[in-house]
Amino acid sequence: MKGFLKFFTLLLLPAAFVLTSCDKDDENPPVTDVTVTGTVSDDTGKAIEGATVTGQTSAATATTAADGTYTLSAAASEKLLFEKEGYASAEATLTAAVSQTVDATLDRGPAVLFAESFDETGNTVTDPSFSGNSIVPTADLGAGSTEPANFFMNVDYKGAVDPNGTPWYAEWTFYEDILNGASSDALTLGTLEEWTDAMMQAAGNDVFWTNDKTYVLNGFVYVGDGQTLHIEEGTIIQGKPGEAAAASALIIARGGKIMAEGSKENPIIFTYEGDTGGSAATLRGQWGGLIILGKAGLNSTPGETSIEGLPDDPRAFYGGNDDDDNSGVLRYVSIRHGGTNIGADNEINGLSLGGVGRGTTIEYVEIVANKDDGIEWFGGTVDAKYLASVFCADDALDYDEGYRGRNQFVIVHQDPTEGGADRGGEHDGGTDPENGTPYATPVFFNVTSIGNSGSRAITFRDNAGGEYHNSIFVGYDKGIDIEDLLGQDEDSYKQWQDGNLKIMNNVFFNIGAGDRAEDIFKITN
Repeated sequence: MKGFLKFFTLLLLPAAFVLTSCDKDDENPPVTDVTVTGTVSDDTGKAIEGATVTGQTSAATATTAADGTYTLSAAASEKLLFEKEGYASAEATLTAAVSQTVDATLDRGPAVLFAESFDETGNTVTDPSFSGNSIVPTADLGAGSTEPANFFMNVDYKGAVDPNGTPWYAEWTFYEDILNGASSDALTLGTLEEWTDAMMQAAGNDVFWTNDKTYVLNGFVYVGDGQTLHIEEGTIIQGKPGEAAAASALIIARGGKIMAEGSKENPIIFTYEGDTGGSAATLRGQWGGLIILGKAGLNSTPGETSIEGLPDDPRAFYGGNDDDDNSGVLRYVSIRHGGTNIGADNEINGLSLGGVGRGTTIEYVEIVANKDDGIEWFGGTVDAKYLASVFCADDALDYDEGYRGRNQFVIVHQDPTEGGADRGGEHDGGTDPENGTPYATPVFFNVTSIGNSGSRAITFRDNAGGEYHNSIFVGYDKGIDIEDLLGQDEDSYKQWQDGNLKIMNNVFFNIGAGDRAEDIFKITN
């Protein structure tokens, strides 16, 4: 009996093994490969090259070709994920274990939409008529957009300089010396005369500075409401050294005027105390700067505020409701070596324009070697022609608080040393609040902007708009970025969607990020 049971048990073992094996096979059925083909397109039907197709179970991947097609060996009934940077992703689930075609549509995101506008609005990344980092393009570089006739001159070239004429900066600027590899020309000083704020306030309604004297600013010197400072051509104004409350600057308060009318033969020069020429373009922060405050509109609450960098003083306020306000004239003026520290990481701009109105005249003005921004507009409507902001350590052109002026023939040239400058343009809309009106929508025609290997050409953020036409951007590490804030209806990307931000008919050359539109135009969050 025992032998029979042992024999019976041995007979059952193979059966048990067979039953166990069958159960395991049922739990893990073999993967059945199916061939999947298809086309990935955007929401306009255009084929997308370089999209990734991934099987979520098999981890199989494929990349779309130039015509948007792909072939993938996948698992039956698994889910496919379609992705490409700049586009919304899409999913699809396969059917049974048969070969099949699965197409996908990826909606274009903000970055792609903005990059597509690059070509559609006449911008280029190469142009055979513009070579290297020359400030002057060759004559056959065409104009592009037609300038509006209300302010802008209609010229037949891109960039800030006429290739068939004498450059407008020739024979009077420090910038020309820099291009020639030299320090600044020698300065002939007049009789030194020191001026304080108290002296200016006691000087009467009309103050005359003549070119037989050199005027030395001692501290913050205000031209007050109702005063006009007349500066003769060829006059030199120097600022004493000092930081914080001991800094020196010339400030034109609301209701005051500056009539600084130099000439090509005899420009007016603002520089540091003791400058007799021979100064390098990298010498910065030796004094403060020139600040002009007006009554034009801002988008800050409550419509007026005090200029950054100055001690508390009611004369430091700017803004109002007179967009035609007139703060005087700046013509053939050179502002050099400014931007002294007035607090932690806080320096004075070379030329600060707070709420300055379009009744003011600004033309043929250079800002050289400032430690902070070259030019900053704080709201206002002032227009300008023939500006140069060069070798400044921060941004060359900075605007915020709803600036709405017009500018033509503008040169930006950064220190070629990496880290020697920040952005060619830092463009902000509002600060308090960011969505305040009027929006910042200035217009720039004929800009030549030369960067360095560590800087960006332009940043639009904080709901800023603005326009650049017929301009040249060369030598930057990065191109243009536009802020698109998630979950927010008002930002710079929305300004672009609404037509308040335009980049049209420009040349982008030798940009380190790449030579495709999507390399140059970026959306940031």
